[in-house]
Amino acid sequence: MKKPKPILKYVLVSLFLTLPLILFFSIQQRKPEKELIRTRPGYTSYDFYIQRQLNKTLNPRLRTIWMTRDWDRKIKVFFRFFQDLKRQGLLSNDSKCLCVGARVGQEVEALKRVGVTDSVGMDLVPYPPLVVKGDFHHQPFDDETFDFEFSNVFDHALYPEKFVGEIERTLRPGGLCVLHVALSTRSDKYSANDLYSVEALVRLFRRSEVVHVRNVDGFGLDTEVVFRKKRDSSILVRS
Repeated sequence: MKKPKPILKYVLVSLFLTLPLILFFSIQQRKPEKELIRTRPGYTSYDFYIQRQLNKTLNPRLRTIWMTRDWDRKIKVFFRFFQDLKRQGLLSNDSKCLCVGARVGQEVEALKRVGVTDSVGMDLVPYPPLVVKGDFHHQPFDDETFDFEFSNVFDHALYPEKFVGEIERTLRPGGLCVLHVALSTRSDKYSANDLYSVEALVRLFRRSEVVHVRNVDGFGLDTEVVFRKKRDSSILVRS
């Protein structure tokens, strides 16, 4: 039996060594969206999920911190974020704004201080007059109500597609959504999902386009993603 020629031998060895790598990267590129937004285990029912979120929101120690030590500090940070968005022409004094998952409403107060007076927050526990009661999986607002929606609680959504769907439903055509999310760090113990790529988040916004993505330093969240709802979004839903 003849031995393989040297060149053929090298080709066969190269294929043997590189084929596993090719297969690995091919699988990674086809990685499904759900693996890039991973729901945390342990949520046996929606009621259990809601109760766990309420455990944080109603925690007396945390509420005291939010309304005292953290109050001015967080308002100053949000104020800078919103001022910057105004300078970019992404927010105006005439905008009707919603802050999703606003706790006690520091971001709402910051919006009012930059001149956007028609602003309100929504959370499971109301904090009048800044925050009304509502579940971000089922917003208590009519279609196309807001010009601008802000949230830094995407990681608390048990159903990220519903979270995004409700934002797109209640945004007016041409309206903006600004999300602050964590990519390089994992968020707190009350989070319901972990996000591993901006691309996975973008795929959820079926009726919007990306305006910009940038790094931020926002209370443990490192990435700002801004979306604009398409003006003829009714026919632009991706399958």
